[in-house]
Amino acid sequence: MDQINIQFTLFSAFYSPLISTMSGGFLKAEGLDPQWSVAPPGVSAIEALKNGSAHVVQSALSQGLASLDKGETPPALHFAQVNEMDGFFLTGREADPAFSWNKLEGAEVVMFKAGQPRAMFRYACHKAGIDFNKIKPICPGGAADIDAAFRAGQGSYVQQQGPFPQQLAADGVGHIVAQVGKQIGSCGFSSLAATRDWLKTDMAKAFARAYRKTRRYMNETSAAEIAKAEKPYFPKIDEKVLADCIGTYQQLGCWTPHVEITRAAYEKTLDIFEYNGLLKRRHPYEQVCATPPADH
Repeated sequence: MDQINIQFTLFSAFYSPLISTMSGGFLKAEGLDPQWSVAPPGVSAIEALKNGSAHVVQSALSQGLASLDKGETPPALHFAQVNEMDGFFLTGREADPAFSWNKLEGAEVVMFKAGQPRAMFRYACHKAGIDFNKIKPICPGGAADIDAAFRAGQGSYVQQQGPFPQQLAADGVGHIVAQVGKQIGSCGFSSLAATRDWLKTDMAKAFARAYRKTRRYMNETSAAEIAKAEKPYFPKIDEKVLADCIGTYQQLGCWTPHVEITRAAYEKTLDIFEYNGLLKRRHPYEQVCATPPADH
């Protein structure tokens, strides 16, 4: 069995299509023994591709766009989607079935300071017709810092990926009031990336076969069954909470069955980064994306 090294930029249930290649046994069925890691804070998972410590990484199209804006050739290509929607939730202190986005204006919101989470959230506010600049941001750091800050009483709302919000709700700390992805719609949110050379290998083809099967599994299998298999990867999250999170993402539609990054999703991502002033020009799809490896 060949060892395949996988690195995540962030590790959460939102990235279940990649986690389930391992927990569902799909990689082992293709003769691949997965070893996984998470990129250190502030370090791009792309570095693991460059130094050879990873074969496949969970990344985002924005990584390739940033390289191109610097006049550099991206060191990796994005060859498959993980999530075709933003997977962040807004959680409030109180249950609010009548929540509307204009309630964020003037409110303190614990959120990410920069990067794609901030850009997507700002675009969602734009789509909701509110002024992002009227929000009072609290930016304590990464995902764990954001969770701790809200639990400690900071902010009226908090921006988080699952399963953090579902655990907050289970603990009686907060109530989910909105999903950012529903405001934005389909886009190239997160993806799998690898070097050009690796994408030509038999290992890449074997990984792609496993990943295609996993995408079907994510749509055809109950959230409870997926969560049971994934539970060892989330020792601090209740299994029922994990299943609730996975079920919510299934309903959101971010784990569409197809593997490739569509041109429509790519163009929408360009729209979002262009709106945020984070893009010098609209780079061609082929400079960032590749088709998934396939047997010929």
